Amino acid sequence: MAHGDDSKEKVIFVGDSRVRRGNGFITPPDYTAYPGKSEAFIPNFLLKEWMVGVVVLVGILVLTISEPAPLGFPANPAATVIPIPDWYFLFLYQYLKLPYASGDYIVLGTLGVTGVAFGALLLAPFLDTGPERRFYRRPIASSLMFLSLAAIVYLTNTAWTEYKHEMAETGQIPEDVQREEKAAENRAAGLPTTSAVKPKDIAIVDKDDPAMALYKQATCITCHAVDMKGSGSFPSLRGVGDKHDKAAILTIIKEGKGQMPPMVETAMGAGLTEQDIDELAGWLAKQKSGQ
Repeated sequence: MAHGDDSKEKVIFVGDSRVRRGNGFITPPDYTAYPGKSEAFIPNFLLKEWMVGVVVLVGILVLTISEPAPLGFPANPAATVIPIPDWYFLFLYQYLKLPYASGDYIVLGTLGVTGVAFGALLLAPFLDTGPERRFYRRPIASSLMFLSLAAIVYLTNTAWTEYKHEMAETGQIPEDVQREEKAAENRAAGLPTTSAVKPKDIAIVDKDDPAMALYKQATCITCHAVDMKGSGSFPSLRGVGDKHDKAAILTIIKEGKGQMPPMVETAMGAGLTEQDIDELAGWLAKQKSGQ
């Protein structure tokens, strides 16, 4: 090593023979060096993923257009129903009905057991660190997986079976069955089979007829509303002439039907005469959808 400015001074370089001389920066091989085993992410790989996604999206759009999702019936607070969650929560619904998960053990059922289950799920990657990925060579993890699936299937089936038995005992008809029956009736009548299609609004016929004032005076608006569209469980009177003629409407007013009691005395108590009631029935018979 030189210590001065003397050009004749001997310079000794000390090095390590174990360190190999480098060839500079080595560019790693691209995907073409591995034929059949790799490909460019953009656009080759990503393009195929997009194509599959577009096919799935088009399929879903075709299904939704061909058969719109059915809507439920209007909410009726006076109806007696058996509450039940959606199908993907049925196993939890049934689990919370078990003796050790309800009543005095509700805290254990909601926080204890579920906390342990979700905690084990979160810790699974740290507990199962083996290199093997084939399920039949991972007996513990695979056994827990199949046990969980069997429990979910069993609880879901049990919840649905008990629900159907309760409906049969109380004489109720599930809403999905009601929708199917209603759709079958509409299909036979040539009407839309789904409530997703908004029905055509029916106008009031002869709105300026004096019978409209009789309709209001007879307290019909209490149940059927001023616009005759009905309210709650009471039906609309628009288009009632398509279903009943004048004689049938008079019979309903005098004798009642379903939840509707006889209304003759109520109408007469409001100041209507028999002739007024006859005119009111005739005007209601004119309420047809085609006019």
